[in-house]
Amino acid sequence: MAKTDLEKFVSAAGRDAKIKEVRKRIDELGIEYLYMQFVSVTGRICGKGIPADHWESVASKGFQLVYGATVNLFTNRHGEYMGYGPEAAELVGIPEPETFCQLPWDKRVGRFYCTLFRNREEKEDPGAFLTSDSRGNLRRLHEQFQKDHKGLQLRCGTEPEMMWLKRGEDGKPDGGYSNPYCYHIDQFESLRPVYMKVIEYSRAMGLDMIQGDHEDAPGQLELNWQYDDVLRNADRLTTYRQICAQVAREFNLIACFMTKPFMGVSASGCHHNISLWTGGKEKLHPTGNDPKKLPGAKENFMYMEGGKNHFMPDTKDKQLPGKVGLQAIGGIVKHLAALTSIGSSTVNSYRRLWDTGFWAPIFADWGFQNRTTGLRISAPGRFEYRSVDSMVNPYLMGAGILMSCDDGIKNKLDPGPPEERNIYEAMEAGKKVKKLPMSLGESLEALKKDKVVQSAMPGEMYRLYHEYKTDEWERFMHTVTDWDQDTYMDCLP
Repeated sequence: MAKTDLEKFVSAAGRDAKIKEVRKRIDELGIEYLYMQFVSVTGRICGKGIPADHWESVASKGFQLVYGATVNLFTNRHGEYMGYGPEAAELVGIPEPETFCQLPWDKRVGRFYCTLFRNREEKEDPGAFLTSDSRGNLRRLHEQFQKDHKGLQLRCGTEPEMMWLKRGEDGKPDGGYSNPYCYHIDQFESLRPVYMKVIEYSRAMGLDMIQGDHEDAPGQLELNWQYDDVLRNADRLTTYRQICAQVAREFNLIACFMTKPFMGVSASGCHHNISLWTGGKEKLHPTGNDPKKLPGAKENFMYMEGGKNHFMPDTKDKQLPGKVGLQAIGGIVKHLAALTSIGSSTVNSYRRLWDTGFWAPIFADWGFQNRTTGLRISAPGRFEYRSVDSMVNPYLMGAGILMSCDDGIKNKLDPGPPEERNIYEAMEAGKKVKKLPMSLGESLEALKKDKVVQSAMPGEMYRLYHEYKTDEWERFMHTVTDWDQDTYMDCLP
């Protein structure tokens, strides 16, 4: 009988040696407890904790948790569990030794990311990869993409804006910690104790921090790290969010990743800078740690460098991307409407698009250094995908971008000439440009019609995402807000 996906995974060449190396590091570092983490459909970190004494057992057998945990174990507005009912089986989570890392805020605790599988006793596809595992899906889609395109790999760097809010006596947000002055060093300085602690923890966990600044909303910071393989970068963004949540606890603040908590100031975007490469080598970035005694598996501190960047110009026009790059742009521009349902994934996300004047992209076009379009060339050799905000699930976003690029390359899609004008001026001059969806409901309709972007959510993932987000939209539509009461309470007579 052929081995299941689970059996192949736990018996993979070299895995036993990695498991033994993790045991050695657990003992050397004095780690007592382990977090087994995976990422839900909305990007929430879920999982279980186990005593470190049981590392070898969980590494070979995994842990079990209800399937519904991949959908946050939430109920819909009718009180029914979304995605999977209470009769569903339990998933099997298998930790990946190469993701082991010590938590710098409590060095007794280690962390692993896990790959999810169907239960071993399922009647259909026992032990198969669980398709509601957004992280596992991205890995498998990227592997297939590389096979289909002669080793072409997607590298990604993200720009995670977020806001540090004061916590009122009632525990609720009480405004931003700093004033909304963009690039203002004094406001940046006011948050120095906070961001220095974030950087300390980030570097301890393998994030090679490269720059940061105060953005133009209250308490809004953006801290960046070096770009890398799309999956590893998504892991780092998820880790960064976990770090910010911990630092907020230490300073009695709120680490706010909500897209638009305030109108009249900029929202929190999470631009994805992308490029397609062949070749390259892994290079260790110890990020201030002793390279001989890293606080975790060395893979946390590895970055892919070098190789050939296929987004670089290959003609006399030094601004124009190469052929592969143009085709990738063509794919992304074609699918921008459906991609918006992933990049702008909440009801609140569309406050960002409606609050005009704050550089949020609302048109399906591309250009050079043009912040009025959904996609721009931000520097030679990379594209900035802009229709994405701080609430994004980076694994779904990476997969959506990947499959759009795949469509563009396979079908040699032409994105048209780059738009160098302000898009509003171009439209006044007669240019016809499609507008992006301007509500979650509209974007979900676009996703329903787009089989390419749906392919980034294989198996059960699209069903779960559609169910979860449709319920979110319906909940909003059947809610009476303060605006409703303020606008209509005294309308008549």
